[in-house]
Amino acid sequence: METQSNNPLHGVKLEQIINDLVAHYGWEYMGYTIKIRYFTDNPSVKSSLKFLRRTPWARTKVEVMYLNMLKQRKK
Repeated sequence: METQSNNPLHGVKLEQIINDLVAHYGWEYMGYTIKIRYFTDNPSVKSSLKFLRRTPWARTKVEVMYLNMLKQRKK
């Protein structure tokens, strides 16, 4: 099995990604940046996880937002 040392998403669960983004940006900013109803109308981690697991395009946008957040933290 090959390692993914260059992949910052390796080993990070989707729930942790959402929790980190909410702690850093908040639901309002996330809903403004990524037009997902689960981020704007009565947001919760549980409903967001359910939606993101079924919707690849939305998950990709959330993962990109997370990677950008990690880059900002390194500066």
